[in-house]
Amino acid sequence: APTHDTQFRRQVRLLLAEDNLVNQKVALRQLEKIGFTADTATTGHEVLQALENQPYDILLLDCHMPDMDGYETAQEIRRRETDPASAPALKSFPRIIALTANALHGDRERCLAAGMDDYLSKPYKRAELQATIARWLATESATAG
Repeated sequence: APTHDTQFRRQVRLLLAEDNLVNQKVALRQLEKIGFTADTATTGHEVLQALENQPYDILLLDCHMPDMDGYETAQEIRRRETDPASAPALKSFPRIIALTANALHGDRERCLAAGMDDYLSKPYKRAELQATIARWLATESATAG
């Protein structure tokens, strides 16, 4: 029988925004190994569409996507969170974990300034991914109760 933990993980809704299909596959495999499944988006616009249709708990957001990068996408999500009348309503306001390839000094600040909650620099290890997701789920369950 599935443990409470696996059931809980299956109920967690993840959205992975990554335009590079190889990186997307790698991330999905890592998530699967730690017990999560995720929907995917390849552009910022797809992320917003997905959030308009479906509630998500966590958004893993690549910072460098075509058309609308991760920073702009995060800012738009947060803008709609503070001003729901301004655009189509989102079904949820997920925790946003940035995925960035160049962890330069100041990147973390830039991510947080854009409204993201956390960030992982690529390539990240499965354990780091797991710890980061767990940290935000723990915050959620603490605030949900």
